[in-house]
Amino acid sequence: MISLDEAVTARLESHGTRFEVLIDPDAALEIKRGEFDGELEDVIAAEDVFENASRGDRPPEEDVEEVFGTTDPLEIIPEVVERGEIQITAEQRKEMLEQKHKQLVNRITRNAVNPQMDDAPHPPERIERALEEAGFTVDPMEPVENQIDEALEALRPVIPIRFDEVTVAVQLPADYAGSGQAKVREFGDLEREEWQNDGSWVGVVTFPAGLQNDFYDLANEVSSGEAETRVVKEQDEISRR
Repeated sequence: MISLDEAVTARLESHGTRFEVLIDPDAALEIKRGEFDGELEDVIAAEDVFENASRGDRPPEEDVEEVFGTTDPLEIIPEVVERGEIQITAEQRKEMLEQKHKQLVNRITRNAVNPQMDDAPHPPERIERALEEAGFTVDPMEPVENQIDEALEALRPVIPIRFDEVTVAVQLPADYAGSGQAKVREFGDLEREEWQNDGSWVGVVTFPAGLQNDFYDLANEVSSGEAETRVVKEQDEISRR
């Protein structure tokens, strides 16, 4: 379950009675679109149906049965969301806006590079400033994934930007290969790995291009700064290593 602070109210009025449920805003929108595939118990703040959620008042059981044909909250909650309206306060809207903005900046930072600077990652601060300069405002009621393309279109006249992945080959010396390779392989998609005769480990990893600096930091951390890395420019280089 989620906390009450994270939840919004979905409200349905039917047969002269109000029915309210408390649910995560993103999950509520996914349910409305028919896209929700998670566990309902994970995205609700109460396994209950209210007449007034803020007071904790419940509707008469006979009214619930008449409208929904059941009294099971887990069956009723999605129906209230699908047929009803999602209610958010000004404070909730502000918090959702700030949260979605941070998520958007993080998603762009993780995946975007500067094609005019040898595909170097864009720092979050640069993305923040560019979004502000472009006048782009996040929709708090829309999933971040659905807003990325629009955000990129707004950013392109302001900064050179492209979504991309990068493939990096890393070699860890024998003294660090055992424990270090486990952490490196979890960073992205391991394209290939090879144990060398001297006990060192070579791995070729693909990950979002904006995470290059994080990857280099990790490689240095697990090898006490002795790792060797290089960007693999062409896909056929992977098979030749």
